[in-house]
Amino acid sequence: MALFISDECIACDACREECPNEAIEENEPVYIIDPDRCTECVGYYDEPSCIAVCPVDCIIPDVNNIENAEELMFKFEQLQKEI
Repeated sequence: MALFISDECIACDACREECPNEAIEENEPVYIIDPDRCTECVGYYDEPSCIAVCPVDCIIPDVNNIENAEELMFKFEQLQKEI
């Protein structure tokens, strides 16, 4: 599943810099994650890098975008074709 940034976000920019898929964008008042680009770092890391660097723990699973590991890997492969 894609991840979601809650209203607790302080717009510190730490997560955006860590995202290998460039799925995180600035928005007002909090950052947003593009569910079409978020693979939860599948294909890159064992855990989502944005969660690891978030100082306020505001990045959570997006219940509106549930995907299994196989679907996340497929999305990762498709994004790699764009490069």
